[in-house]
Amino acid sequence: MMALDGLRILDLTRVLAGPYATMILADLGADVIKVERPGTGDDARSFGPHLHGESAYFMSLNRNKRSMTLNLKSPRGQQVFRELVAQVDVLVENFRPGTLEKLGLGYETLRELNPRLIYAASSGFGRTGPYSRRPAYDAVVQAMGGLMSITGQEGGEPTRVGSSIGDITAGLFTAIGILSALRAREQTGQGQVVDVAMLDCQVAILENALARYNVTGEIPRPQGNRHPSIVPFEPFETQDGQLMVAAGNDALWRRLCEALERPDLASDPRFKTNPLRNTHYAELRPILAEIFRGQTTAAWQALLEPAGIPVSPINNVAQVMQHPQVLAREMLVELAHPTAGQMTLPGIPVKLSETPGALRSAAPTLGQHTEELLGELLGYTPEQVAALHAEGAL
Repeated sequence: MMALDGLRILDLTRVLAGPYATMILADLGADVIKVERPGTGDDARSFGPHLHGESAYFMSLNRNKRSMTLNLKSPRGQQVFRELVAQVDVLVENFRPGTLEKLGLGYETLRELNPRLIYAASSGFGRTGPYSRRPAYDAVVQAMGGLMSITGQEGGEPTRVGSSIGDITAGLFTAIGILSALRAREQTGQGQVVDVAMLDCQVAILENALARYNVTGEIPRPQGNRHPSIVPFEPFETQDGQLMVAAGNDALWRRLCEALERPDLASDPRFKTNPLRNTHYAELRPILAEIFRGQTTAAWQALLEPAGIPVSPINNVAQVMQHPQVLAREMLVELAHPTAGQMTLPGIPVKLSETPGALRSAAPTLGQHTEELLGELLGYTPEQVAALHAEGAL
């Protein structure tokens, strides 16, 4: 048994934010029915790199789902869609607001078919506000939401975060919103709209930057790899690389100084407390930098880890894929795809003790389950499915 067994989701999403949300739910047991455009499918199917004609990008976001094609611009396709809506718990889409309404398939129409329907919409700017109908991509919301303005080297250019965090946070918040709405439905019996905007999510994760501005009135700027409020909390060069050191409180600072055989730094009136270390950062940083250049990264790890100091080298992706902790937590999983062959994918980060998630199937090929789903959910015969294909509905 898995936590979301029995939950059926109609997934109209494409590219990243929406598929990431529905993948989370699929990993935890939901039956996710991915509805795609005939012929081309999800835009992500064209994103490289490709393996035996299948997009690695697409496969990384759409495991544990079943794919069917459906032409929502076709009257017959719309009829099939309405029939499907009556059979599901959740509908997820990440079109620009108003898109489904133009087709006569908006929430107000669909709730008449299924009053218990959870309608989750993930978009760039949400369903309200002056920007609601504007298109958006990850880089746009990272820029607009302030994240780029606090990312990068000190004195350097604003920098986009390396992963598509604008999409990914929207996916995470969409999954949380869906689960919250399902919990509410248990009590009320009624569905509702879950409205998640990528821009809102970027503002929500500004964290201490927003707090610092509210308190000081100073606009936060990029500060490189150092923490804006905690010292020392940044990488230092060693003899052969770099080591991230995170002394997150005064007790850790004292232990760090002991491990470095510099107890005088802990008792130095300039550095005794974190606020003082922030004030005297320009004096402390060179002292620590000189110390860390004295040994290799591995030597410092061997010294500092037993002392309970949080440290790590800055791993590249290849090193992450070989990391013993990552492997012990089953965060890299092999999955066989019918066309692409064997794929290594991220595992499931939510570990449930009694109802764990599972990687049951690789990402589907386009329309792989169309006939299966129409037969299973709507009772269509193979001949009826063939007729729908001939009409251009599938």
